[in-house]
Amino acid sequence: MTAPERSHLSGKALEVYDRMLERVNSRLHVLEQTSLQTLEEEVQKAVEFEYELEEMTREEADLLGAYLQRDLEHLMHFVDETGEGLGEWLQLDIALLEHQLADRLLSVADKTLVDTLELKQKLENKEVGQYISGEVATAGMFQCLNCGHMRCLTATSHLEPCDACGSHYYERVTSRWPKREE
Repeated sequence: MTAPERSHLSGKALEVYDRMLERVNSRLHVLEQTSLQTLEEEVQKAVEFEYELEEMTREEADLLGAYLQRDLEHLMHFVDETGEGLGEWLQLDIALLEHQLADRLLSVADKTLVDTLELKQKLENKEVGQYISGEVATAGMFQCLNCGHMRCLTATSHLEPCDACGSHYYERVTSRWPKREE
């Protein structure tokens, strides 16, 4: 993704992601039973609705829909396997929020062509369930796959490269999901 594309996407993307999430959430509350298929249908309806508002291109709306689908599926699997709720999935903690704020204030982003090319190459080979810097994700805790550094998102935002090592790869951290082999 080039810098102008990212800037264009980031302008309305976070608001649109949250609107799509709210639309899907309100629709799912009305339905008696929620399945993965129902979730996919509601996300697609939200994508179509946002596209028809003509604030985003088809590609941008579809990309945000994919981000939303990923986050909601992850939450559904977590709740199904653990019986825990949203609070456990988000793993938000005041001390971590303070640490994140300090990290952001002290960090300086180094944007280079090499980083952009590396991100594009890694995006093509990305594992399911992984997050890459530049992607939109909802609030929660994310762990750098390279060094283990934690990143806390308190609201829907773009994931930034790791403050500790500059890596672009993360996974969402939850207290008990997926189940680990003992």
